[in-house]
Amino acid sequence: MTRIGFVGLGTMGVAMAANLVRSGFEVAVWNRTPGKAGLLLEIGVTEAADPASLAAASDVVVICVSDTPDVEAVLFAERGIAAGARAGMLVIDCSTIAPAATRSFAARLAGMGVGFVDAPVTGGSEGAQKGTLSILVGGADEDVARARPALEAMGTTITHFGPVGYGQVAKAVNQAIIAGGYLSVAEGLVLGMKAGLDPDQLVTALSGGLAASFILANRSGRMIANEYPLGFRLALHRKDLGIALELAREVGATLPVSALAAALEDGLIARGHGDEDNSALARAIRELSGMDG
Repeated sequence: MTRIGFVGLGTMGVAMAANLVRSGFEVAVWNRTPGKAGLLLEIGVTEAADPASLAAASDVVVICVSDTPDVEAVLFAERGIAAGARAGMLVIDCSTIAPAATRSFAARLAGMGVGFVDAPVTGGSEGAQKGTLSILVGGADEDVARARPALEAMGTTITHFGPVGYGQVAKAVNQAIIAGGYLSVAEGLVLGMKAGLDPDQLVTALSGGLAASFILANRSGRMIANEYPLGFRLALHRKDLGIALELAREVGATLPVSALAAALEDGLIARGHGDEDNSALARAIRELSGMDG
């Protein structure tokens, strides 16, 4: 049986680790903040003392943390994964981080004989819980082949885009696209409400046409109510947009919608809304339109 170590027990990570257990893997976990493994322990997961001991007892280590410095720390800190790794082990990074950093981390691990696959995910907390995530993959063919059974336990759409770093590039594209999705749904709803339409009736009608989208179907209610319970933190999406905008500068692409979303998110974060769901972008459109103070 393949032994999998899992680092990072946030909303996404807990559900992803649970799906690995349900698929028959032997799973051990570690999280920077203690006390997050509770429900996992009840289904047979063990908890490691630190990333090094987790790696020493694992064939594959999956990482799902917030940002580039966090991945570097869990990999290369004094008791990080690299300290317990051995030749032949595989690291799968499901975090969303900079492509250039991904390539650097992979090169450092390759010098130790450790494989690396970048595999950022999309599909939100709903997809993590249901095991229906879309996973965007970069890495050598042989490493991706070894990673695939674990990836298939966590998601239903597994796409290998090319060498290490290409999964992160694809995730940057995803985050740019959903920035436009949130903004366009917010703008349309605000326009309809300001013009006197029933917003719920409007959503039902538009969901049968070309305006249909996951965001319209699943986040419009939050925008209408102006309440944004957490699904994916706005502050994390702003971090991801920073990655997309930096990549755009590197390759010579222009992303005006992403730049606008980033500016609006900066304002929302400054006003204390960074821990709300990403659909809180609608707050900015509502305020600019005079709907809220």
